[in-house]
Amino acid sequence: MRSSCITHKVPPFRLKKALAWAFAIVGTGLFLTFASASPASADLRLCNKTESQVGVAIGYRDKTEWSTEGWWNIASKTCETLIPGHLSSRYYYVYAIDYDQGGEWGGRAFMCTREKEFTIRGIADCVAHGYERTGFFEIDTGEQRSWTVQLTEPVQQETGGR
Repeated sequence: MRSSCITHKVPPFRLKKALAWAFAIVGTGLFLTFASASPASADLRLCNKTESQVGVAIGYRDKTEWSTEGWWNIASKTCETLIPGHLSSRYYYVYAIDYDQGGEWGGRAFMCTREKEFTIRGIADCVAHGYERTGFFEIDTGEQRSWTVQLTEPVQQETGGR
């Protein structure tokens, strides 16, 4: 049994026009794909994995000096970008307050803060400059270009015994 094949002849001028349209459509699609593609995000982000709203302050060393900034109010179970773009430092410092349940996340790296929104240059003599001296915990990014800090509920310790 012989198979039959039906062919359609396209006049050359129509073939060129069809190919031109096909290349235009494919080229536009590729252009839009590459033009709309955003670069990979590289940020310092903080995710609040707790049941409470938290207030967050950060500390870091820029090219010339230490700086602290605050406050980001981060709702329960959400994330926020604290520093957009590629990270320029290896170490960042975080201090956070649990607004709903009380308590804080802090450490032994003392820097300056204040109760209202702030950006403070320098970390020496906080109290003499009218600021509070606050203990931040250290984040070692290992010189990664992006990093995410996750605040979690404190681990409950069992008391008593058998």
